[in-house]
Amino acid sequence: MQKKPEILAPAGDFEKMKYAIAYGADAVYLAGNSFGMRAAAANFREDELREGIAYAHARGVKCYITVNIIPSNRDLEQLPDYLSFLQEAGADALIIADVGVLSLAKKYAPGIPVHISTQTSILNHAAANYWAEQGAERIVLARELSLSEIAEIRAKTPKTLEIEAFVHGAMCISYSGRCLISQYLTGRDANHGACAQPCRWKYQLVEETRPGEYFPVVEGDKGTYLYNSKDLCMIDHLPELIAAGVDSFKIEGRNKTAYYAAGVTGAYRKAVDAYWNSGKPDAFTLPEGIRNEVVKVSHRNYYTGFYFGNEQNGQHYEDSQYIRDWEVTGLLDQADETGHAVFRLKNRFYPGDTLELMQPGCDPYCFMAEKVTDDDGLLLEVVHHPEMRFHLDFPFPVKPFAVLRRERPQEGSRNQ
Repeated sequence: MQKKPEILAPAGDFEKMKYAIAYGADAVYLAGNSFGMRAAAANFREDELREGIAYAHARGVKCYITVNIIPSNRDLEQLPDYLSFLQEAGADALIIADVGVLSLAKKYAPGIPVHISTQTSILNHAAANYWAEQGAERIVLARELSLSEIAEIRAKTPKTLEIEAFVHGAMCISYSGRCLISQYLTGRDANHGACAQPCRWKYQLVEETRPGEYFPVVEGDKGTYLYNSKDLCMIDHLPELIAAGVDSFKIEGRNKTAYYAAGVTGAYRKAVDAYWNSGKPDAFTLPEGIRNEVVKVSHRNYYTGFYFGNEQNGQHYEDSQYIRDWEVTGLLDQADETGHAVFRLKNRFYPGDTLELMQPGCDPYCFMAEKVTDDDGLLLEVVHHPEMRFHLDFPFPVKPFAVLRRERPQEGSRNQ
């Protein structure tokens, strides 16, 4: 019998971890200040790693630590002490992409299960079985696989080997993220987590003997973005992922905001629970309200990746801009049992504007913001100072990690 899939959420720092856990993550993946594939994320110092793991465990959530750079000799010098520390701190798994790192992990952190990173480009059952023979508990599949290929891998590998796959977030134009363009153009090594994302840049043609003369390579009116990809979104296709044998649904986004971690994690949590509790898996329809949640975070145009073949919906995205139809107005600072809540401002709004309150495990609550006050109880005519505290009253107690948001105002309105 297929077990309920795990919701695996990104944790780029401690705040994002807390929001992901509050909104329903079964596990989070994160990195220390070294050896992880997201150098631009805030990541975790060693004391924060220890605290973060303890925080997650107290709430029944697992912590997987990324140690998935492609290391040089110099990188290896500090790795034994770091691996030993992670075992002592109680990490639930190491995400590894290099056989040398795997060898060191067996020696210095033998008590931590190993997950094999998507950076290894696992595309077939022979590769999956090889990693199982090396002691891996889980494989993170390459993003380039179709659902039928995943099902075949599941059928031809030990049932004890867990399968993890990305279900949501940014896609890399290069094969399983193994890219050298950033290193060539900027000196920032993508395989050490420092990608400058040149795939998102606009390109023109320069002829060698005519420096400074730029010739257009025309794709469309919005510019020329040769490598730019849409974002993955599989929230409408969870039954197909489950049927293919995926054990863990991975959400990309350690460089994204706490609101993104909350919104997307919460959406997939609700979707999996709705499917699991439906009693009609063959006739399951995703509630529209859940689908709307992934639209209300910053994203590029969505598509289904390679899961239904590489022609489905097209990978290419015509410009480098995100779709930001909604914005966060405030994050909860404190609340009491009477429904009184205090928020810290993230984006300006006016009393009388329509806002939505997003809370863990709840449907969004839409309301008109009236009687907005400051800490002295004075009515505010505009709420506009960054990080200022403002007070609102609700007809129910507000839950921890609640978020206020609103649809972005139209151009020319007073709220611009």
